[in-house]
This record gives sequence, structure tokens and C-alpha cells, in this order.
Amino acid sequence: MKNYLKYLAAGIFFGFVLVKSEVISWFRIQEMFRFDAFHMYGVIGLAILVAMISIQIIKKMNARDADGNAISIPPKDSSQVTRYLLGGTLFGFGWALTGACPGPLFTLAGAGYGIILVPIASALLGTWVYGALRPSLPH
Repeated sequence: MKNYLKYLAAGIFFGFVLVKSEVISWFRIQEMFRFDAFHMYGVIGLAILVAMISIQIIKKMNARDADGNAISIPPKDSSQVTRYLLGGTLFGFGWALTGACPGPLFTLAGAGYGIILVPIASALLGTWVYGALRPSLPH
């Protein structure tokens, strides 16, 4: 139970950061997709920079996860480029249409935007369909 409280606290903090940085704002997301403002590109760029530095620290320190297992990051398979492009494009379309990527969906619901329950239900349904069809999909 103690670990779950840590995860809950981390999730609440993450939601707070999403709200304060305005990355859950539909208007900010539309500005990004219309190339009207740099705000979201700056946030995404900073996230990429932090991730790059964090991965280098994890590799250099031979970091371990909470269970003591070594953290390993397998290299990407370059033969899967088409798969990544199609998946990224589909993700981008969903993001542009709903005004929210999966991370902020629950933050938006918590902020009182009830209509966001439709994309949450759609995301859950899509995940279930993928799980059901996964054995017959090319991987």
C-alpha cells in the first residue's frame, strides 16, 4: 500500500505540473498544430532533453528499478520505421482531434472537463481492441 501512495503522489504532482504548464489546454495544443506558438514545442523539447540526460545517467550509473532489476533499454529496430510512422501519425491525429494526448486525459477529467470521458472511454476501447487483435497483427 505504501508504494501505491508514492505513485498516487507522483501522479497528482504530474497532473499539477501539466495544469500549471498549460499543456492540457486545448487552445495551446491547437496553437501547436497550427504552428502559431512555440509554447508546446518548448515543453516537448525540454522533455526530450530531460529524457536524453536521464537515460545517460541511468546507463552510466547502472541504475536499478524499485525491485532491484537492472534497467536496460533495448535499441530500436530500424526495420520498423513504417510501423513507428503510422503509429505516430495515428497518435497525432487523435491528439489533434481531441486536444489531449493520453497523459493529460485523466488530468482534464480531474479538472472537471466531463466531456473528456468520451476520449478516455475511446482510449480504453481502443486498447482492448488492440489486445484482442494483437495475435493476428504484424509485429
